Amino acid sequence: MTEEKKAYGKVYLIGAGPGAVDLITVRGARILAQADVVLHDALVTPEMLELCPQAEKISVGKRSGQRSTAQLAINQLLIDCAAKYKLVVRLKGGDPMLFGRADEELHALEAHGIEIEIVPGITTAFAAAAAAQLPLTKRGIARSIAFFTSATAPNQPDQLTLPDCDTLIQYMGGREAMVTAQKLLEQGRSPDLPVVIVENCSLQNQKIVRMNLRELERGLQDTQGPVLVMIGEALAARGNN
Repeated sequence: MTEEKKAYGKVYLIGAGPGAVDLITVRGARILAQADVVLHDALVTPEMLELCPQAEKISVGKRSGQRSTAQLAINQLLIDCAAKYKLVVRLKGGDPMLFGRADEELHALEAHGIEIEIVPGITTAFAAAAAAQLPLTKRGIARSIAFFTSATAPNQPDQLTLPDCDTLIQYMGGREAMVTAQKLLEQGRSPDLPVVIVENCSLQNQKIVRMNLRELERGLQDTQGPVLVMIGEALAARGNN
């Protein structure tokens, strides 16, 4: 007698966007309102979770320097929830396919034959550019963008190799931004290269600071929330163009 195949619900990987509740997509909000359980990151706001009052909410947040749920445990929790519930949401800040560990979660779910759908979100870089009112590309000045992070997987060397692009966007910039500035200066980049720092992007306590590469090398002061660092000539104030 063959073993009966286990029935699983469907798992949605949804991008919550940069933070503000009204920057989640319409599709994402609709699915949240139908979810049985929501596994959410630490950066997902309480206001965002109000979109799913009917759902069980499980925090699986990972924040630098704070206690977090190990990724293997998150993977297993997704599988366990899919075995128990019909509609499971994994709610991630920004876009689930960018610096969101989605590959590991997809592998785990696919190994169990669990149906998956991915709902994209607005990644923080685009929201930060909108907040600063500075395009990331500019005709004749910047035609390429690179997103990067200094974060590495466990047991991997912490060696930052900077991409060769006109506009550089460093996610989870914080303390690591100083090292980025040092490396760019060593490469011969101008100390006056424009830099824009966006903290708590799209939230009420959003903070935007403009500086140059030399100032960034001295480090960032008094940052409390998540920080995005944008570097490049396209970020010069329009009056300076």
